[in-house]
Amino acid sequence: MTDMTFQNFEAAALARGFDEVLERKWAPNALVGAHAHAFDVDALVVQGELWLTVNEVTRQLRPGDAFNLDADIVHSERYGAEGAIFWVARRHVSKVSAG
Repeated sequence: MTDMTFQNFEAAALARGFDEVLERKWAPNALVGAHAHAFDVDALVVQGELWLTVNEVTRQLRPGDAFNLDADIVHSERYGAEGAIFWVARRHVSKVSAG
């Protein structure tokens, strides 16, 4: 992994228009079933491992791996024996009604 710090990750994400940046910690062997978020995600795994499934395609992610998801994309997550920590930037999407 690079010498990235949370502060650098946060500053870069905010500069790219994300409005919230936080650290997420997941317990060992946690399972998160199919769900979606009302925000875009840009994340960096910093510890442990996870498997992210989108459209029936699963990716194993380890420290230094990044992932992103657009808002409303259904996905599931499975965490490894050590759990995982990742930094996540969120861009909340506002729904504008037409007419």
